[in-house]
Amino acid sequence: MCSLVRIIYFNLMQKNILITGGAGFIGSHVVRLMVTKYPDYQIFNLDALTYAGNLENLKDIEQLPNYHFIKANILEADSLKAIFEKHAITDVIHLAAESHVDRSIVSPLDFVYTNVIGTVNLLNTAKEYWKNDLSYEKAHDGSWDANRDHLFYHVSTDEVYGSLGKEGLFTETTPYDPNSPYSASKAASDHFVRAYGETYHLPTVVSNCSNNYGPNHFPEKLIPLFIHNIINKKALPVYGDGLYTRDWLYVIDHARAIDLVFHQGKRADTYNIGGFNEWTNIDLVKLLCAQMDEKLGRAKGESEQLITYVKDRPGHDRRYAIDATKLNKELGWTPSVTFEQGLAATIDWYLSNGPWLENVTSGSYQKYYNEMYGNR
Repeated sequence: MCSLVRIIYFNLMQKNILITGGAGFIGSHVVRLMVTKYPDYQIFNLDALTYAGNLENLKDIEQLPNYHFIKANILEADSLKAIFEKHAITDVIHLAAESHVDRSIVSPLDFVYTNVIGTVNLLNTAKEYWKNDLSYEKAHDGSWDANRDHLFYHVSTDEVYGSLGKEGLFTETTPYDPNSPYSASKAASDHFVRAYGETYHLPTVVSNCSNNYGPNHFPEKLIPLFIHNIINKKALPVYGDGLYTRDWLYVIDHARAIDLVFHQGKRADTYNIGGFNEWTNIDLVKLLCAQMDEKLGRAKGESEQLITYVKDRPGHDRRYAIDATKLNKELGWTPSVTFEQGLAATIDWYLSNGPWLENVTSGSYQKYYNEMYGNR
């Protein structure tokens, strides 16, 4: 089915889309885009509201008639069944996950439960609820693209591919080689999604993204953590030699890509989503310090003095880099900002949303921060 026909087909259908993890960082941006861009869609935001889930992320759309919040946990299969039946769910965009490598090292079972068992619970629920609509005949190209009434879209990470050397990029055909409990749990969930597509003919698609950054990011990850620390003149803990390299993706651009893959992506396929840029951690931190000094009216180089090299974490992959050529050529997606532009916009958002940052960095966050970085 060509892209234009698929878009028309989607628009003719009544879509009741379940977005899991929709109060989290990436999820909230996807929810906002889908709610505002497609007023005829009913968007159901399912989130357990754990430490990184924050309904303040969606205050600007919470009164819109096509937005609905459901507090539930994907580990509760009976709750998922009731949600599908009550709201006649037609599609799933699955983002709910434990996502921090450091936390996975401390408590790997939490990642197995949420990322693997939770995903399988969702797959089982979708398979059962949609079973009468699923086609058992493949399309002419050998895919299950004939199953167009529904879609199970699984959003994953580039960390499933493992670590790159100095050269090369991750493509959609790169073999999986996860090195942390987090990436292993996401690799397992990816495999289950594809297996349900092959075994039960469930219409699926998977995307693997690079490191996200932008507004509403919980400050356990590098960029929001360091913005918070620079504001408060606290140490900036850089792992190892600081030369670990990541490809960075502005979260609003990621949401745009998810929209494209959902509406135009080929069933039973995989799309890599990356920002087409790489930064070593130390170069990123120095750029962040320079931009923060300028925006805070501090002396040039002042924030760089906060950089503190700390003991490396176990299983730390040296380099990630995404090849997003397929997404660009097949669906026409490109990033809307350079990294420097996106970083500046991200800093501006945090500086303009002090109460949000204060709320999420109080209480249990302080205990977590001290446990993770206090003794390094």
